[in-house]
Amino acid sequence: MRRAARELALNLLFQADVARLTLDEAIAAARENAKVPTEALEMGIEYASGAWKAGRDSDALVNRLAPEWTVERQSSVDRNVLRLAIYELRSRPEAPAAVIINEAVDLAKTYGSEESGKFVNGVLSAAARMIRDGEGENT
Repeated sequence: MRRAARELALNLLFQADVARLTLDEAIAAARENAKVPTEALEMGIEYASGAWKAGRDSDALVNRLAPEWTVERQSSVDRNVLRLAIYELRSRPEAPAAVIINEAVDLAKTYGSEESGKFVNGVLSAAARMIRDGEGENT
């Protein structure tokens, strides 16, 4: 169920980032058309909303960790997978970082480029250490 929720959240973030829909418009469309269980739908909306609201902080952390690949240079898929995973790392301290990272890498490999998985893994591994050690809270 979390996998379906993450895929839905990524789709919502992508629409808000690239298709220039508001997140609320993307959510309304998902409520009408998404073919996922209600629990996955609600969890996906929660993840997307949280990741979208925390986007600036997440982007700042990514820019700090990968200055040669700022969020402006990243593909929309990579950028939004990172936003989603960083949100989860910050908001779900009970969830093992390795699980969040593995799921993000899988999403990046599925929807991103050939190099997306490696890039996302490297950035999130560093981000997880900072977040879970309290160093990346507001950067």
